[in-house]
Amino acid sequence: MSASRSRPAAALLLASALAASGLVVTATPAAAATIPVGAGSYADTRPAGTVGPTTNTGAPVTPKLTAAAKDKPVPTNDWWSSLAFQRYGDNPWSTPMYGHPLTYQAVRGGLEVGYPTSPAIVGDGRQYEYAHKADLTLGLSGLNSADTKADSWSDWTVTPYWSDGTRTLRTTIGHGLPFVYAKGTGGAASVTTASAPTVFSDQGNVLGITVAGHHYALFAPSGADWNVSGSSITAGLGSKDYFSLAVLPSTDALATYKKYAFSFVTGSKVTWNTGGGNVGATYALTTQAQEGSETGTLQALYRHQWLHTSSPLTSYTYVSPRGTMKVREGTSFTTSQKASAVLPALPKTSAVDRARLKGYIDEAANASDPFSGAVDTYWTGKALGRLAQLVPIADQIGETGSRDKMLGLLKGRLQEWFTAGGASQFSYDKDWKTLIGYPASYGSDAELNDHHFHYSYYVYAAAIVAQYDQAWAADAQWGGMVKTLIKDAANPSRTDSAFPFLRGFDVYAGHSWASGHQGFAAGNNQESSSESTNLSAGLILWGAATGNTELRDLGSYLLTTESEAIAQYWFDADEAVFPGSFGHDTVGMVWGSGGAYSTWWTANPEEIHGINVLPVTGGSLHLAREKAAIRRNLAELERNNPGPPVEWRDILWEFQALADPGPAKARWDAGHAGYTPEQGESKAHTYHWINTLDALGAPDATVTGDLPTSAVFTKGTVRTYAAHNYGSSAVTVTFSDGGKLSVPARSSATGNGTVTGPDPDPDPDPPTTGNTFQLRTGGTLTTATGGTAAADTIASAGGANHDGTPNQPLVYQVRGVNGTLKSGVSTAFKLQLDAGTNVGLGQQARISYDLTGDGTFDRTETYHYFATDPVNGWEEYNQSRGLKSSTGTLGNLRNGTVRLEVWSAIGNGTAKLQTGTATSTVVIPFG
Repeated sequence: MSASRSRPAAALLLASALAASGLVVTATPAAAATIPVGAGSYADTRPAGTVGPTTNTGAPVTPKLTAAAKDKPVPTNDWWSSLAFQRYGDNPWSTPMYGHPLTYQAVRGGLEVGYPTSPAIVGDGRQYEYAHKADLTLGLSGLNSADTKADSWSDWTVTPYWSDGTRTLRTTIGHGLPFVYAKGTGGAASVTTASAPTVFSDQGNVLGITVAGHHYALFAPSGADWNVSGSSITAGLGSKDYFSLAVLPSTDALATYKKYAFSFVTGSKVTWNTGGGNVGATYALTTQAQEGSETGTLQALYRHQWLHTSSPLTSYTYVSPRGTMKVREGTSFTTSQKASAVLPALPKTSAVDRARLKGYIDEAANASDPFSGAVDTYWTGKALGRLAQLVPIADQIGETGSRDKMLGLLKGRLQEWFTAGGASQFSYDKDWKTLIGYPASYGSDAELNDHHFHYSYYVYAAAIVAQYDQAWAADAQWGGMVKTLIKDAANPSRTDSAFPFLRGFDVYAGHSWASGHQGFAAGNNQESSSESTNLSAGLILWGAATGNTELRDLGSYLLTTESEAIAQYWFDADEAVFPGSFGHDTVGMVWGSGGAYSTWWTANPEEIHGINVLPVTGGSLHLAREKAAIRRNLAELERNNPGPPVEWRDILWEFQALADPGPAKARWDAGHAGYTPEQGESKAHTYHWINTLDALGAPDATVTGDLPTSAVFTKGTVRTYAAHNYGSSAVTVTFSDGGKLSVPARSSATGNGTVTGPDPDPDPDPPTTGNTFQLRTGGTLTTATGGTAAADTIASAGGANHDGTPNQPLVYQVRGVNGTLKSGVSTAFKLQLDAGTNVGLGQQARISYDLTGDGTFDRTETYHYFATDPVNGWEEYNQSRGLKSSTGTLGNLRNGTVRLEVWSAIGNGTAKLQTGTATSTVVIPFG
């Protein structure tokens, strides 16, 4: 369940664990003990009168795990958490679990499986859902299990376990898996359908059936035979213990799915990498052949994944609450995205009146109670966040006294929570392997809800402190406790015995989940996605401030990934996810089964639209990537709200400023005098935010810097580059549009993208005159002549077909191009290629035009590939091969970018591309 945000309540849990400084928990302590962590500590027992995880009746509950899993930390707050957390006493199996495309529910006789394809609009039109409805139940003949336990799990798969003393069943299910893999003993394989099935294919051990309009394939071991009797389908397993089923996109797909029926998925793992302003990730499955030698598989990608992959996909698709899922044939795929920008504060500008800002800052810093009476972790966190936002902007205007006073307030309150034995503390629960903050609220104790929301504020505030006081942030001082909180909420380690890997972040779904028990018919949920990204931004800032690149890069992966998920699944940025009958442009909550235009505590449109914006920080800049979605979002708010915003007007002004700063400033100017700030906001921060963006322009997410703490703002045709350097020496940040910014040590800087003074990494683009460009090794297109002949290697296609889709391409480009389009003239090129003696290779080219240099390519031209011969020597590939496809239209170039990509479309070997001479050129149709 997600935490409500309306008014301060009681208490809340704080979660995390020790990174470098270690965590020691005794299995059965003789008495309550305090566990020291640097200068801080936590307790190994709860304070008197408090509770830990319980059922809905208040009875203590421990994880439902098999003996094989009993010592493994459980990733609560997952899509399948109800397998391990029995919230309701009369349901020891599970509530519905939404893997997508399939849905599941564990029941006494096995695993219900469904494939919902038609949305329902419920709740007075406020919610859409693809609710679980069993098409069939997979089990063993006679299975009668008193409960279901979690037997094993990996990054996005889980294996439930049933046993009745005679029969045992294990199934492996997961996100994106069209298969259910089963291993059973003591009985025949059994599938019970919701209605009598239609058999469309009977191959003995392979049976194709249609139930409720959905097509399934059942696979028993070779030599077995499926027997159909009404709604009961069985197959003896003989001496084998395995069988599987798959949901098919069509009956014609049976042969393809049959190929992988016995290649059982045994694990899933994501790896990520960051650098150069990009975030890459690889999603890999491990498999094991039960018979035969096939170890490949099929997996369905969510929209936020296939939008950013160059891995080849099949033509198969599935319906899901997250829009169309596309199927990949293979055990892994990769994604690549522009990294989401984070700054500790918006840059300094002359548009902010120093005296006025000082007055607002003094009001906050000198308040009689800067923490507004907060006692629990959530509301304390909100107050910490409010003060943390003011520290760097006080520093900007030279108000060091106020800056240091607020730093002292932050340190004092953090240290109270980071020390066991007081009125507020953290306690470790050895059964659930989690830290809970007491006083607790919103189910952070009894239900293990919302740890990532609450702890995000502590991590972010600690990062601001670390920016100004590195000694305080050392492990031996208070940094150890910060790391402990991080490990509870977002542990990067899979081998830690004290905390689970990424407790709440679902790496395949692309976002976090809030409920610790997932005990709802609609699955798990997340309301405030922005408080989830607040943790990711905090990780980036904390990692950068303390030199911990592992946590910094983890934060960048989490923020960049969740940013796309938020855009698609909360804001429907491409208008391709929400059902047409839903009638809303945003949701306040995402559920496993769909989404809801609501919050946990109110139907007020202001809070529905604002809950996925707050807190507004330097980690909120990613929202500006989808400016049209922001405008649609706010337009709907105005349609639905009975009058001008009252509750959270400052949050909504700041949100508007990410797309349209001018109108946002007009609203601030008209309404700032008589409003009460949202409880995590201040007039100082809102004034600084809106006026800064009005001066610089909205954040420009099309351009990224090679430093995680850098960003770009665009107003009209003018770009402003900004960055904060946490390092001890000056750096020059290079941006994806060629802009550069020199940033002194431990300082912020802004500029126009032109380095003045020494540049430690000078590589300016050469002057651009003329319309004929030569290729240069290193990725440059240039009109200069007199180069030295060289060659670049084109990567192999690896035996796959990449016709039309760049795969590991060589990329050559030039920026800052101005030109007038010539009527009736087309792009021309000639490329010298040599495949050596490799047989069956084909190279392909794509030429793209970004007409204004804003990072969006307005015209792309993909040409038919060129089949090279297996004879040593150069061959010429040119535009006469003809266009395979094109998108967009050409226009005049104004500070534009021209890009050439060359890759292997087919074949299983490398080739060479000549560079440095007039024999390999691109000629653009411009004067």
